[in-house]
Amino acid sequence: MNILYIHQYFRTPSEGGAIRSYYIAQGMTHAGHHVEIISAHNKNDYIKKKIDGLSIHYLPVKYDNHFNFLRRLYSFLIFAHKAYHLSKKFKDIDVAYITSTPLTVGLTAIKLKRKTGVPYIFEVRDLWPEAPIQLGIIKSSVFKYISRKFELAVYKQASKIVALSPGTQEHVAKLVPERPVHFCSNMSDCEFFEKTAVKNVSLLKKHNINDAFVISYFGAIGRVNALEYFLDLAKISNDAGLDIKFLMIGEGAMVDSLKKMAKSNYITNLEFIPHMNKYTLKDYLSITDAAFISFADFPILEHNSPNKFFDAIASGKLVIVNTKGWIKEHIEKNKCGFYIDPKNPDHFPSKINPFFNEPRLAEFQKNARKLAENTFEKKKLIGNLMDFMMS
Repeated sequence: MNILYIHQYFRTPSEGGAIRSYYIAQGMTHAGHHVEIISAHNKNDYIKKKIDGLSIHYLPVKYDNHFNFLRRLYSFLIFAHKAYHLSKKFKDIDVAYITSTPLTVGLTAIKLKRKTGVPYIFEVRDLWPEAPIQLGIIKSSVFKYISRKFELAVYKQASKIVALSPGTQEHVAKLVPERPVHFCSNMSDCEFFEKTAVKNVSLLKKHNINDAFVISYFGAIGRVNALEYFLDLAKISNDAGLDIKFLMIGEGAMVDSLKKMAKSNYITNLEFIPHMNKYTLKDYLSITDAAFISFADFPILEHNSPNKFFDAIASGKLVIVNTKGWIKEHIEKNKCGFYIDPKNPDHFPSKINPFFNEPRLAEFQKNARKLAENTFEKKKLIGNLMDFMMS
C-alpha cells in the first residue's frame, strides 16, 4: 500500500521531542508499505531527506512556540496550503494518514479527498478547538462556532479516526458515531529506553547532584504545561530541607519567565537544561529518580497523552502528576506514582518522603516499567494500529 503521511511537526530521535509519527511511519514501512512523509521546517527552501529509511519532504513554513495565536494560525494555514499542493504530485496514493495538531491540516485532508479521491485516516492528538476555548485563547463566539463546525467536518470526511486517549476517543465517537474510532495512545519504546540501576556518573558530577533524589521534567515549556507548579515543589522542598534536585529539561515560550521566577524566589535546587535529543535524554533519565508530568488545571487537558509519561515508564521511573484523568488512574492503579494537587503543593513533602526509602522506590519503578511493557509497548500498539488501518 502507498501511504501519504502528513504531520507538520514530524521529528526523529536525533531531533528529540515527540517522535510518535516516526514510530508509526517506521511501523508502516516494516509492514511492507511505501510511505511518503510531508512535514515542515524553519528553513527557506523545500528539502527532501531520507532518514532511517523514511522519505521525508520538508516544506518551508516558519513556526516558533513563541508566536502568538494569530501568528501560529497563519503558519498552520500556510502548511495546510503547501502540503495540499505537494500532495497532488504523488501518484497512486492509497490512503493519507493525517495527524493533528494543528487541526487545520484537516483542510489538506478534505481538499485532497475531494480533488483526488484519496481517503484519509485522521489522527486526533489534542481536542481542538475545545482546548484553546477552555484555555481562553479562542474567545470569539463566531470563531468558536466556525471551529467546531470545521472539527466536525474533518471527522465526518475521514474514513477512520485514531484517538490518543480514552477521553478523546469518547469525544470523537459522540460527534461522529458512524465513523470507526481507534484508541492508540502514545507509546513506550521499551527497546530504546531501559530501566537501569546505574546512574551516569559524569552527569551526576556535571550537575553537582551527589546523592540527591532527582526529579526531572522534560518536554515543552509552554503556558499549557504550567511549570510554575514545578517551581512550587522545588521551593517547598528547599524550605523543608529535602535533599532533592529538580531538573527542567526543554524549551518553550515560558523558559525566561520561569527562570526569573526561580531567581526571585531564591530557588537554588532547580536547574534549567536546554532541549535535547532522545539519546541524550536517555542519559539524563538514568540519573532521574522520578519524572514530573505537568499541565495547567483545565479539564480538557486531562485527556492529553504526554510523550514524557511513556518515556518515563519505559525507563522505569516513579511518576508524579498534577492533573486528574486517565494517566493519574493508570499510575495509581499500577502503583508506579502519585498525584499532587497543584492547589495544595504543601502536601508534597509527605507524598515524596516514603520514596526516599530505596525498596519502596524500587518497587514503584519496577511497576512503571511493567506498565510500559504490558500496556503501552511500542510494537504492540503499532501492530494494533496497522490492523485497524487495514480492516
